Amino acid sequence: MWALRSLLCPVARRTMSQCPARRQRPPKDPLRHLRTREKRGPASPGGPNTVYLQVVAAGGRDSGAALYVFSEYNRYLFNCGEGIQRLMQEYKLKVARLDNIFLTRMHWSNVGGLCGMILTLKETGVPKCVLSGPPQLEKYLEAIKIFSGPLKGIDLAVRPHSAPEYKDETMTVCQVPIHSERKYGEHQPSQSPRGSPHRLNPEQLSSDSGSAENEQRLPGGSNAGVNWKSGGRDPSLVVAFVCKLHLKKGNFLVLKAKELGLPVGTAAIAPIIAAVKDGKSVTYGGREIPPEELCTPPEPGLAFIVVECPDEGFIQPICENGTFKRYQGDASAPVALVVHIAPESVLMDASYQQWMERFGPDTQHLILNENCASVHNLRSHKIQTQLGLIHPDIFPPLTTFYSKEEGSTLGMPTVRGECLLKYQLRPKREWQRDAILTCNPDEFIAEALELPNFQESVQEYKKNVQDSPAPAEKNSQYPEFIFLGTGSAIPMKIRNVSSTLVNISSDRSVLLDCGEGTFGQLCRHYGQQVDRVLGNLAAVFVSHLHADHHTGLLNILLQRERALVSLGKPFHPLLVVAPTQLRPWLQQYHNQCQEILHHISMIPAKCLQKGAEVSSTTVERLISSLLETCDLKEFQTCLVRHCKHAFGCALVHSSGWKVVYSGDTMPCEALVQMGKDATLLIHEATLEDGLEEEAVEKTHSTTSQAIGVGMRMNAQFIMLNHFSQRYAKIPLFSPDFNEKVGIAFDHMKVRFGDFPTVPRLIPSLKALFADDIEEMEERREKRGLRELRLVQAALLAQQADSPDKDPQQKRAHTEGPHSPQNKKVRAQ
Repeated sequence: MWALRSLLCPVARRTMSQCPARRQRPPKDPLRHLRTREKRGPASPGGPNTVYLQVVAAGGRDSGAALYVFSEYNRYLFNCGEGIQRLMQEYKLKVARLDNIFLTRMHWSNVGGLCGMILTLKETGVPKCVLSGPPQLEKYLEAIKIFSGPLKGIDLAVRPHSAPEYKDETMTVCQVPIHSERKYGEHQPSQSPRGSPHRLNPEQLSSDSGSAENEQRLPGGSNAGVNWKSGGRDPSLVVAFVCKLHLKKGNFLVLKAKELGLPVGTAAIAPIIAAVKDGKSVTYGGREIPPEELCTPPEPGLAFIVVECPDEGFIQPICENGTFKRYQGDASAPVALVVHIAPESVLMDASYQQWMERFGPDTQHLILNENCASVHNLRSHKIQTQLGLIHPDIFPPLTTFYSKEEGSTLGMPTVRGECLLKYQLRPKREWQRDAILTCNPDEFIAEALELPNFQESVQEYKKNVQDSPAPAEKNSQYPEFIFLGTGSAIPMKIRNVSSTLVNISSDRSVLLDCGEGTFGQLCRHYGQQVDRVLGNLAAVFVSHLHADHHTGLLNILLQRERALVSLGKPFHPLLVVAPTQLRPWLQQYHNQCQEILHHISMIPAKCLQKGAEVSSTTVERLISSLLETCDLKEFQTCLVRHCKHAFGCALVHSSGWKVVYSGDTMPCEALVQMGKDATLLIHEATLEDGLEEEAVEKTHSTTSQAIGVGMRMNAQFIMLNHFSQRYAKIPLFSPDFNEKVGIAFDHMKVRFGDFPTVPRLIPSLKALFADDIEEMEERREKRGLRELRLVQAALLAQQADSPDKDPQQKRAHTEGPHSPQNKKVRAQ
């Protein structure tokens, strides 16, 4: 195949240079379920036959709480924290089928995944999605547009809690606003003291750039840092949802109808069926037949309630709420299930327990909070366990964070959430546990050991390592590189989006990019040690404003503050090196949703470019602090070839090592010059070789292009990451791979002393993922043959324009892929 590619490339390049520019992609066809719905027409008013709730995320610190509700007509999502899209993709809960997203409050744990979810809905071709919840939701969507651009092609309809009840083919939803008794000030007492000398207020954040040109204008014309105290955020508000299923009409009794002599099987039976299902008597053959003779009783419209009670300040408002009281006791619509998103401190409260009991013994209660221990990302655990058979230090086993808080004892029917746990409302009320995940490492290991050549390749690798001298750097524990996210675009079950933790020393670290779900990855990598890791975090570098590189930042900021409190350390803002265009997004979220500006001391990335003038003493002070805290001689940035305001960076340590991070880019000479003689280059390799045209279109690099940058840079070692999600488990290898190149995996841990080892892992990796590699190579070969036919067609067209050519010469040029010579080339 490589021989074919080498023959094709020069011809293809010449041909493509003569072709017009790539056409824009045609608009996507409507999704299949939308076409089906359109053909079907409006659903019958008889209500759905199947309805169930399913736990997507059980409330853990790493995943938040989220519910998926299914009927044959509609799909709903309650809350959308970070990682929810990834879980839905892993467990085939189809994002493209979502009609509605309900949000219980404007807190990052509930909305952190909404940015990515909306962008995915848009790319998938979903025409409309209704979002319901607090009134700040509309401003939040405006904030997303700051970095996503206009959300064309999708209609995002926002229904604030004050809107009338929502009704569709499945159910009626009533929003219930609940206001806390507590008064929420600028900064919560559970966080650091307001008087901390390190804390930066929003005005300081805005002035960090040191020049008027960097002050961003927010939508609506207000300056960053202005009007922040009177912003629209309201932490005292949560929104509960009372969802009532439509009454389901009874089933027509066909056998009974035949006994009574009704015209079953003819057109005359249709109005009779409609009448008895509506509860009306019918007259046939001079006899009046009551509906109960021909139809089973209708099934009442059960209700379920989703309520969040973040702290004790919400308990009394919930207990005294009139809407809830109507569903307690002898309610016309019995409540089948109440979902409680609440910490143990709330569940232990006597008043809250009494409120739960008032729903009666037939109501089930589902608890979602940090005490719910559940495995979520099963495929990550599986892959990591199997990779650990090759090298357990480079691929350490995953763990989890679990709460140490004592669980409450409740008297009513209560179930604690687990990922994929179901509660079925129709056709039969019951808990269903068959989909719940079990993480069995022994099964994962046994599966890997059965793969052809896998054990042999691992044994061969270990023998070669024993026979080789240990490198001088092997005993050096730092720096240490933890690849937390190595995929591009959207989080997927195997690879999360971009983030790399650089542990500079035992107590100092830097994050290179911070895509959605970065904190969850830290939890799965470090488990109970995650607070210590967050406490050591000195800075975050954000390369550019694409969602897969920065939407995990806010959760890192919030969880870091919690970690510092837990560790008993004083709070101080985190240094964030980023394009100044990040500011409006942070400002808008701060104004409308949640206080976060006090978490950040921002250094504009452009101020760290070689020769850049820093006119602000504040930024000069922050740069000095960055270098001193991280023991760096230099932290340099350069513009790279991706979107506007995209940066790469280079970190030079006082001991002499140098690490270069490309961010997203096409091959970039500025990066080569900045990274000269790097100890390690971490470079994106989004696409395989042969997709150079697509790489240019998407402003990314192919595998060989990334390796070529490292070679021109004279980098000691190159780690490739940011792979397209089409290479879920492993990318395709190119002939340019050598002893200086390694492939990054999520949760991979690499030190300088591992450089000789990492390339030696490739034979074992090829054995572990042999089926995936074979499938990708087949796709590549088919694509190559398609390209060959296109080139041949172009050559034929050229020859048709040259009538003076010798006919035999024409035949030589137009030999098709079926000739023996071409078959031989393809076989190579």
